[in-house]
Amino acid sequence: MEEQVILVNEQDQVLGTMPKMEAHEKARLHRAFSVFVLNHKGETMLQQRAAHKYHSPGLWTNTCCSHQRVGETNIQAGKRRLEEEMGFQTDLQDLFSFIYKAPFDNGLTEHELDHVLLGHFEGEPNINPDEVADWKWMGLEEIREDLEANPGAYTAWFRIIFERFHNYVMTHNLK
Repeated sequence: MEEQVILVNEQDQVLGTMPKMEAHEKARLHRAFSVFVLNHKGETMLQQRAAHKYHSPGLWTNTCCSHQRVGETNIQAGKRRLEEEMGFQTDLQDLFSFIYKAPFDNGLTEHELDHVLLGHFEGEPNINPDEVADWKWMGLEEIREDLEANPGAYTAWFRIIFERFHNYVMTHNLK
C-alpha cells in the first residue's frame, strides 16, 4: 500500500489522508518535517539524495526529511526517518514550522506545512544507500555561500528553508 500523507489546513489541523504521490500530483497541503543535525562545531550534517529518488535525485539537502504518519508526533517521525535514512538516533526538538510550495519539472509539487526539527550528533552516520548517496558536515556560513554560488546543487525545499533555519539558530544561539 502506498504511503499516506496527512492533509492539513494552514493552522496544521488534520483534514484527512491521501496517497503521497496523489498529494504531490494535486499540490495538496500536507504535513512534513525537516531534520537538521548539528555537531559540537556548529556544523550541519547534509545529505545527498540517492540518484534514483523520484524527485530531486543527487541534490544536497538537510540531514533528513519526510512525512509524519497518522498517530505519529513530529519528534517520533523525525527520529524514525533519521534512523531509516542516516542510521543513527539522537534527541530532537521541534523549532518552528512554515508553509512552502515548490513545483518540480516532473509535474509534482511539494506543498507542505513543514516542521523543522533540530538534533545534535557527533560522528559518522551509517547511511542507507537506498535513500542517501553521500553526506558531509558544513558550517552555516559555508552553506550560505555555496547556496548562493551553486543553488542548483540543493533541493528546492532546502533553498527555501535554510535562511529561516540559519536565522533561528543564530537568534537562539543553538550552535
